[in-house]
Amino acid sequence: MPYINIKITDEQVTREQKEALIKGATQLLVDVLDKNPKTTVVVIDEVNTDNWGVGGEVVTKLRANKG
Repeated sequence: MPYINIKITDEQVTREQKEALIKGATQLLVDVLDKNPKTTVVVIDEVNTDNWGVGGEVVTKLRANKG
């Protein structure tokens, strides 16, 4: 049973966007690894930007400095 875990920042991702991610990730495993889509599990974890860092900086701070 393939298991895909997608982690994204919690920044107003819509249900439709999540559905597209799940569908696309599942199809990718079908196309590349010939996996059965009926047994492919996709989990999306939304992480608050205060709990995500890049280059030693918290993403919330990076986003604030960008604008």
